[in-house]
Amino acid sequence: MPPYVAPSTCNALIRRSIDLRRLYRHAAKACEPGLRVVLNENVQTLDLLIADLQAQLRASDSKPSEHGTWRGAAHRHLAGWLVHAASRRDSAWIRALAHHESALLHAFEQAIAVEPAESALALRRQLPRLHGIHLDMHSLVGSARY
Repeated sequence: MPPYVAPSTCNALIRRSIDLRRLYRHAAKACEPGLRVVLNENVQTLDLLIADLQAQLRASDSKPSEHGTWRGAAHRHLAGWLVHAASRRDSAWIRALAHHESALLHAFEQAIAVEPAESALALRRQLPRLHGIHLDMHSLVGSARY
């Protein structure tokens, strides 16, 4: 039997990923078309990550999370209000998304650190996707300052 990540850990990561995906979608609706393309690509990457984690839980006869958290909804609404008040809205969205993306990457790294080595492999397989989003957002943060 292949090793699986603890369902509680996996579901927590799924919920955080869903929260970030919703934040990306919210931001994409408010941003200029060129940035919207990048944000929607990151949404697709998060879709794949979430689907993989959910499939892993189903394979281990566990019930995967299908929804985000109330905190994620609150952060999304708060970010929308703060960005609406900003003079450079696209830059504000980029900074907010980069912050939340870094937090998700950190949560994955923490989960990998505490899981047994065999189980952490399943999470480690998701790191290239997260690092891709991380590079996208942090290169955009650098260009958004100017």
